[in-house]
Amino acid sequence: MKKIVLSLLSLYILLPLSADQIEIRSPDNNLAVTLSLMNGDLCYNVTYKDKTILEDSPLGIITNVSDFSRKLQFVDENRQVIHKTYHEPKIKKSTVEYRANEVTATYETTRKEKISLIFRVSNNDIAFKYALSQNGETARCSIEKELTGFNFPSFATTFLTPQATPMSGWMRTKPSYEEEYVPDEPIGTPSRYGLGYTLPGLFHVGDHGWALISETGVGSLYCGAKLSEGTKEGLYTIDFPEEGENNGIGSASPAISLPGETPWRTISVGDNLKPIVETTVAFDVVDPLYEPSKTYQFGRSTWSWLLWQDGSINYEDQKTFIDHSAQLGYELVLIDNWWDTRIGREKIEELAQYAASKGVGISLWYNSNGFWSDAPQGPKNRMNTSVARKKEMAWLQSIGVKGIKVDFFGGDKQETMKLYEDILSDANDYGLAVIFHGCTLPRGWERMYPNFAGSEAVLASENLIFTQHANDQEAYNATLHPFIRNSVAAMDFGPVLLNKRHNRNNDGGTTRKTTETFQLATAVLFQSPIQNFGITPNNLREYPSFVIDFMKEIPSLWDETLFIDGYPGKYVILARRSGERWYVAAINAEKEIKKVNVRLPMFTAKKVNIYSDNTERSPELKQMNIKKEGEITLQIQPEGGVIITNCEDCRN
Repeated sequence: MKKIVLSLLSLYILLPLSADQIEIRSPDNNLAVTLSLMNGDLCYNVTYKDKTILEDSPLGIITNVSDFSRKLQFVDENRQVIHKTYHEPKIKKSTVEYRANEVTATYETTRKEKISLIFRVSNNDIAFKYALSQNGETARCSIEKELTGFNFPSFATTFLTPQATPMSGWMRTKPSYEEEYVPDEPIGTPSRYGLGYTLPGLFHVGDHGWALISETGVGSLYCGAKLSEGTKEGLYTIDFPEEGENNGIGSASPAISLPGETPWRTISVGDNLKPIVETTVAFDVVDPLYEPSKTYQFGRSTWSWLLWQDGSINYEDQKTFIDHSAQLGYELVLIDNWWDTRIGREKIEELAQYAASKGVGISLWYNSNGFWSDAPQGPKNRMNTSVARKKEMAWLQSIGVKGIKVDFFGGDKQETMKLYEDILSDANDYGLAVIFHGCTLPRGWERMYPNFAGSEAVLASENLIFTQHANDQEAYNATLHPFIRNSVAAMDFGPVLLNKRHNRNNDGGTTRKTTETFQLATAVLFQSPIQNFGITPNNLREYPSFVIDFMKEIPSLWDETLFIDGYPGKYVILARRSGERWYVAAINAEKEIKKVNVRLPMFTAKKVNIYSDNTERSPELKQMNIKKEGEITLQIQPEGGVIITNCEDCRN
C-alpha cells in the first residue's frame, strides 16, 4: 500500500496544471516551479515550502532570425526523472548523487518555429536552458537578447558585486571579477558602474529564504552572462557582455548553430543558507567534454611572488621555494611572471630537474595577452594562438612541468570563452593542469574540463599586499566567499599569509589585521584543488610547530562539505572531510567575540584538536573531549578563527 501511495504522489508531482501552466516539483516536493504562458508570453515563478522566492519572471530569447519572446503557442511537453551518481574529486563533495525531475516544454511562433525550455528541479536547485530547433535551411543564429529574469519580492536584499567597466583598472585588464560586495543592499539599488552585476548573485528573500543565481555549462559555444541592473520592483535579467570587452574585438552577442542550446541558468534555494553553501548544481547538469590524457595530481603549492614580489623571480629564490615546498611536503611550486627574461628557459629546465629531485613539480605563469590589455609581464604571446600555444606546451611537457597559470583575460564574450576552452583542451593534450587568473568565473569547468584546477575571479590575496584597505576588509570579505563565489566554483585565492607585515622581510608594507588561526582556517574555508598558499620560509621559524604541522597536513581535495552556521559578511563555520579526517573551520568578521553553540556529530564522544586564539591573539592548540551529543560552544575572537580536527595522535 505504501508503494502505491508514493507512486501516486510522484505522478501528482509530474502532472501539468494545463497546457498554459506547467508545474514541476522537486523530489521532496518542497521546491516548485510553475511555467506559464500568458497571452503568448512565457514566464515562471518559484516557491519553496509554499513561500514565494521568485514572482512571475520573464522567459524567452530574441534571435536575428526570429523572436521567441512573444506570441508563442504551446506544442507539447516531455517529462523524465533524472538520477545519476558521479565522482568528481575537484569539487566540494567527491561523490554526488543527483536526483531531479525534468520537464521539456516546447512552444512555437506564429511561423511554426520551435523553442523548448528544459527545466530540472532537484531538492534545492533549479537548472533551466533553452533549446532551438533548425527551421528550414537556417542552421545558425545569433542571440540578440535573452529575456530570462529573476523577479524577487520587493522586500528581498542583495549580496552582489558590480560588473567592472571594460578596459579599466590596472593596465586596462578589467573586467576580472575583482570588485567588492555590498551586503544586504535593498533590491534594485544601482550598481557602482551602472553595468549590472557579475555572477553568482546571492539574494535574501526575508523570512521566505535565500536564492543564489548563477549559470553553468558555458564553454566555447556561448558567452558568459551577468545580471542586469535591478528594478525597484525586484527584477534582474540575464545580460550579455559589454561591447567594449576584449578591446572591442568580437561580438557581445553569442551565436549558435541550429539545433542548439544555451547554457544552464541555475537557482539554488533554501529556507536557510545550508543548501546555498553545499550546492553542487554547477556540476550536476554538465558532463566532461573530453577524456583526461593522464591521471592529474592536484595538491598544495608555495609561490614566492605573493610576498616576495617581482624581485624574487630569479634562480636562487625559486630554488629556495622549491626547498620550501619540499620541506612542507607540498606537491608543487609556482614560478610567477617574468621568468622567461629574469631566469631564462635553460635555467627553468634546471629548476624543473632540481624540483623533481625533491619530489616537487613546477607550474609556470603566463600572460594570456594578445590584443585585450596592456599588461606587460612575460611570457607573452604564448597562449593566445594555437600554433604558439602547442609549441610552448610541447616544451613544457618535455621538461616535466605539471601545470600553467594563465593571467589577464579581457572579458566574457564568446570569443574569450573559446580561448579558455582552447587553452584547457590543448593543455590536456600535453598533460598540463590549468589555473586561470585575472579571469572570469568558472561555470561548471571542474566537471567539464578534467585538467581545470581553479580560477581567481575574486578579490584575492595579492590585494592584501597592494592596499591596507584590503587588509582592513579581509575578515569581512572572507566570510562572504563560502556563500557566494566559492559556492559555485573552485577559487584560486592564495590563502594563508602568516607574515604580520606583507613584504619579504616581514618588516614593512601593509599590516595583517587577522590572526594566525584565522589564516589557517582559510586553508579549509577556501576550496580549490590546487592551493597556492602564501606561507613563506621565515614562517617555519617564527611559529610554533603545531601551526606548521597543520599546514603540512592540510589537504586540497575534499570528500564532503557541510555548512554549520554563519551569515555572509559576519561569520562562517564550515566542515570539510578528507578521507576519515574532518576539519571544522570558523572565522569571525565582527568586532566583538562571537560565541556560537554548534552540534558537530562527526566528533561525538571523541577527543579533538582545537586551534584558537589566546587573549594576546596568538595561536594556541588544545585537546578536548566532545560530549556525547556532539555539542560545543565556539568562542571566536574578532577577526580571529577556530579550527577543530580529529585528534589522531592523542590518546582518549
